Formats: sequence, C-alpha cells, structure tokens
Amino acid sequence: MPLPFLPGNSRNKNLGKERFHKSQHFDYTNGVPMLVGSEKPGIGGELLVGQKILPKYSIYPQVEGNALPSWVAFDKQVLCFEAYFQEAVLQKREETYRIRKCKIYFYLEDDTIQVVESECKNSGIPQGTFIRRHRIPMPPPHDNLFYNVHHFNINQQMVLYSRTFTITDCDPFTRNFLAKLGVRLNAPASVPPDSYTNLREQMRESMKPLRPYQRQDTLRQFLENDRNVLCFYCFWDDTESMFGDPRELTLHYFLGDDTIEIREVIHPNSGRDATAKFLHRSKLPKHAPTTMRRPGEITDRTVLNVFGPMGQGGRYILDNRKIGAVPEEFYEDCDLTLGGVVHVWGRKVVICDCDNFTKEYYRTKYGIEDFNPVQYKAAAVSKPPRPVPPYNGFGSEEDSLCSCQGLLPRPPQKDFHKLMEKDRHGLESNVLRFLAKMATTDPVDRDRVFIISFYLCDDTIAVFEPAQKNSGVLGGKFLERSRVKKPGQELFKSEMSEYLSAQDLYVGATLNLNNHLFQAVDADEYAFNYMEQHAEEFPRANIGTILSKLHSISEDKQAEIRQFLSLSDPNNTGIIPYEPFRGLLVGMECGLSEHEVMMLGRCFSVREQPEVDVGSMLAVAQDYLKKKHFEKFPDMARAFIQEDRQRTGRLSNKDTRTICKAFQLPLPNDLLRALLEKYTDGEEIGYHAFLAGINWRENPAPPVLPDEILKVNLGWSGDEAKGPAVKNVNFSILLEDTFSSPSNVTDPPQ
Repeated sequence: MPLPFLPGNSRNKNLGKERFHKSQHFDYTNGVPMLVGSEKPGIGGELLVGQKILPKYSIYPQVEGNALPSWVAFDKQVLCFEAYFQEAVLQKREETYRIRKCKIYFYLEDDTIQVVESECKNSGIPQGTFIRRHRIPMPPPHDNLFYNVHHFNINQQMVLYSRTFTITDCDPFTRNFLAKLGVRLNAPASVPPDSYTNLREQMRESMKPLRPYQRQDTLRQFLENDRNVLCFYCFWDDTESMFGDPRELTLHYFLGDDTIEIREVIHPNSGRDATAKFLHRSKLPKHAPTTMRRPGEITDRTVLNVFGPMGQGGRYILDNRKIGAVPEEFYEDCDLTLGGVVHVWGRKVVICDCDNFTKEYYRTKYGIEDFNPVQYKAAAVSKPPRPVPPYNGFGSEEDSLCSCQGLLPRPPQKDFHKLMEKDRHGLESNVLRFLAKMATTDPVDRDRVFIISFYLCDDTIAVFEPAQKNSGVLGGKFLERSRVKKPGQELFKSEMSEYLSAQDLYVGATLNLNNHLFQAVDADEYAFNYMEQHAEEFPRANIGTILSKLHSISEDKQAEIRQFLSLSDPNNTGIIPYEPFRGLLVGMECGLSEHEVMMLGRCFSVREQPEVDVGSMLAVAQDYLKKKHFEKFPDMARAFIQEDRQRTGRLSNKDTRTICKAFQLPLPNDLLRALLEKYTDGEEIGYHAFLAGINWRENPAPPVLPDEILKVNLGWSGDEAKGPAVKNVNFSILLEDTFSSPSNVTDPPQ
C-alpha cells in the first residue's frame, strides 16, 4: 500500500532540481502583445498537471537501424496524388458547377502539402499553385493535428481549408511506397463529367479542319545536321558548245535541308569573269522539266469545288486524293557517288572526288570504302627551270637572287622555325664554343688562343681572342658574327654558295675563316653534351659509329692495341691514363679524329668534376652582394618565414629560388644554383643557414682575390676551355665491347 499523504511521508520532487524557470507564452508580434507559445512546457521544462503536448510531426518515419533524420532519409521524395474538387458557379446559365482537376504533393521530409491545379487554356480562372507548400491542419474537431502520410488513400475525400478534395489516383512511386507501409489502396476513381467543359471541348473540336494540311517537320534534321556540308569536286565537259572548254566545279550538299549549291573554280588568267555561284542553293530536281511551269501548276493540294460566292462567305473543298500534285524527285545524299553524273538543269556534271569529311560520312552511314578519284584532267606539264643569272657582287647572294624573282624585290626570308627552335631559351644557349689556335708557323700567331662560337639559330660564326699577358697582341673581337663561306668556291656563279655548318666544327678540325686557318683543339662542356644528345646530326659524336670504325680495323692492329694496353697496365686494373690511350689511337692511324678519340674517353671513363670549397663560394657571393650594395636580408628572412607555413626552417629548392629572384639577388645564375645545391639536404633547403652565409653585414667573409673569383666561376667565361675532365680510361670494357662481340657495337656502356 502507498504511504498516507501526510507531511513527512511523501518525497520532495524538487530535490536535485536546478531549473525552475517558467516558459514564456506571450510576446510582441508587430508591436501587438499576443499568445505565441501555448504548447510550451510548464515549470523548468516539465509539463504541468494535465498538460499534453501534441507531436509536431507525423508518426512516420520511425527510426529503424540508423538514426538519420527525416529530412535526410526522405530528401526529394514526394508522394503525388491526382484529385479534383467541385466548385459551385452562381449567376451563370451555362453551368451550375465546375470540376477542377489538381494534383496534391505530400513531402515526406517535413509532412508538408502542396496543391497545384493544372492550367487549361481560355479557362478564365487563375490557375497554378492552389495551396502553397506548408503543413495543413485537419478539420475540426481535430484541428490541433496535422495531416500525415496515413491520411492519404485513393478514392477518398480530404478537407483542406473547408474545401473537399477527392483523390482519384496516384503515381507508381506513391503506390509502391504506400504498399510497403502496409496501406491497402482502393481502386482508382473516375472524374465526374463537367457539362460546360464538355461543351467547350466539342466547340473546339468542331473548329478543327477535317482534312488538315500535311505537316513536314524538318526541325530535327536541321538541328542534327546544321553546318554539316558534303563537298564534291566535279567536272563539266563544255567543249561541244562554241568557245567551250572543260569547267571545274565544286558541289556543296547541305545535310540540314538537302539543298545543293555549285561554285565554279576559276583559275587566274583563265579569261573568264568571276561569278558568284554557278547554281544558287536550292533543291536540285533529278529530271528537269522541258517547259516552264505555269504559276500555281505545281501544288500539293488542289481546290476541286467552290460553294457560294467567290471571296467572303464561300467554301472551298480541297483535293483529298492529290490529283493535281505533280511528282518530283530531288537529289539526295545517296544519289551522289564518285564517278556518278548529276544532271544540273540540262548539264551533265561528273563527280570526281570529295573531301575527307564527305568520305567519313559515307563510310559511317553507307559503309562505302572505295573512294578512288576520277582523273579528268591531264597531268600538269612541268615548268622549264628558270635560269638564274650569276652573282654580280652587289650585296649578298640571297639578296641578289630575290631581285631576280619578281618585279618588286623582297628581302630574303630567314628560317623562322629554326630561329624559334634554336634561339636562346633560359639556360639553353644553343651556342657551340670551341677553343682554337692558328695553324701557322709564325711564332707570334702560333701561341694566340681564339674562342670560336657557332650559333645554331642562324648558322653564324663569331671569333673572339682573349687578352693574354705579355703576348704583344691586343685581344678582342677577331671576326664579327656572320655566316662564313667554305673555301674554294667560285665567287660569280649562279648556284648558291655553301657555308660552314655545325657538322664542320669539331675538335681537330681545320677551319678556313676568311683566309685564316684555325685548328679546333678543345670545346666547352655544353658543346660536348649537345653533340652527344644530337648524335644523329653529328656523326663524330655518335659513339656507335666510332665503335664501328674500331671494330672494322685489321686483326694485326687489334692485336697491337691489346699488347700496348696490357703493357701500359702492369697491375691488371683495366684502367690506363687518358694521354697514353689518346697517343695509341692517334699513332695507330685508325681513322679517328681528335673529337672521336675524346668521345671514346668520355664514354669509357668517369669524369671527375673539381670540388669547389663552400667557403670560397660564399666569399665570392658576398663580394658580389657588397659591390651591388644589397642589404635586404631582413626582408628576405620575413619572406622565407611567411612562405614556411609549418615553421620547419626548410623550403623547397623551387620556392627558395623564386624568393631570391623576387628580391633580385644580384648573383650569377651558376653561382646561385651551386650555392643552393650545397645547402640542399634531400629535397629542401635550410634557408636560415643560407641567409647567414650570404649576409656580408653580420657574417663577413675574408676578402677574395680576382684569381679566386675565376676559380669559383662555374661557367666557361671564355678565357679558357675546360673540356672533358677525363683522366683515366677503362680499356677492359672497351676491348670487350669492341673486339669481342660485334652485336654490342651500338650499345656503349653508360
């Protein structure tokens, strides 16, 4: 039994309770005090005695399996019902009521309802959205509840704002959805007839003609084939007429509307006036009429009888059998074939060829693969060669030749494609530089050193002589950049002279530059690398060709080479110095030039690059920055820190180089690249150490001498040639690849 309701025998419900506020039910709306929240809980968020709060949403959906909200689970899922309601029509004799059809949409995500009435022409009633989307309450006495999914079924009535709607049917999605909920759907209902609507429908049907004109819908053909034109090259033999000659024509067939246009090809100096078109764009009949048609003779429909007076009030009956229609056939795309004849208003035009689009069209649509053109004109007679007068000595040979090619002389055209391809781009200079000496017995000229630069963009050559101390010869520009002719050519001749090309320059070559003999003794690293990368253009740099020459020497010379190499290597290491190796190949007269011997040394040896001290590089860099008065080190540090998002103190090589370029760091590209490589660890650079090394204000380096600056200069400045740094040659691999297996001649070791 429960305890008696006496003091001390009942527990205090407020024990442990912290919220005692009272829900606010009144507020101001547009300045008017009114009740705004009658369904809020009482004290502290708890219901009062006898208070019940009805659910705001439908009992469906009930969460099963996952806890997705309804606005996620039923997003864009709508139930659609077809319905109608009857509206009374007052003060009208023709009708007393009207049946108005509509559709009811129920949105599952929030239990909202929307009613839309279908539009009907000339109804005189504003139609469209009849009830906007919102939650609709049920009729009294249940007006405190809202319609949910369980209130819908076919062949039943619903009251929406005092208007009775009868649901007649629903769509397949709604039918399947309600069936899965377990709702037993009723049979579809029919819409009751509307006498006035039926009367208007009968009047509308009576105004339609019993025998309407046939409609030819060509919109689809136009949309699919607009701007698609078949092009045929045709021939019309007009030699039978007076002053006639063969005529070349171009036939265009427009797939958008099956029309044909013909243009005549008029050659220059043909004696004919240029006409706009040979045939204007139109449909071309297959059989041209012999006589002109009278106006109105060709019609699709014919008037048979006339009732009543002519003009207003009369009635006309059209010919249903189309007795007066004249059948006429027009050319279509299937009628145009290579070798076929097209009758163009009495003229026989032969189709000889077509373009690639037309071939692909017929290959795709009709499966035609034979497109052999029809030869309709004789082969063109080759023009006799035009004699060119010999060079007269004024200007260049190209300029004199252009003055003979036309009445208006034009300047000679340069090879623009070669200029754009081989012009300087970034670090790619496309300039081959060779170290050369004069081939003379004069003791003064014999010791002079020259730098020969060959520019690949226009095949020009420039010669520069570096100044040497106590030589008695002033250095400077020896030959202006220009094209150099090969020696031994006649000056006044009709043929163009031959000029020195890139293939004529190699180590060991003797060059005749304006009656001065030069011998190339070395080249820079860029020239060697460029020739190796383009071995198909430079045969003396093709290692496969060089090995083939060695492989083709006699057996006696091969044995002599093996004996010399074995004697030069008493320890059997397989490696000998480069100079004895070079002297062997030159003395054996194997047919190899100096350049080819150097290529063998580069191929079968590991080149040793001189290691430059980091301290010397930093001293030279600080000397450059001090001379340029560069002091933006704090700004560069802030830029590095801003770019370093993770504050790791490291940045990539690309970002570091970009910041240096942004601050216009006055350092040579080679020196800056070498410094960044020294400070690179993995793929990133520690920019704090880099800035500290080049900061000549806070960390000054000892002064440097001009000789040290030349040593640190990584590029070839022109005062000396570095050449291939080859000291030792691995002759064991050379002997194995050259004299053992002939199949490996073209595969040199890497």
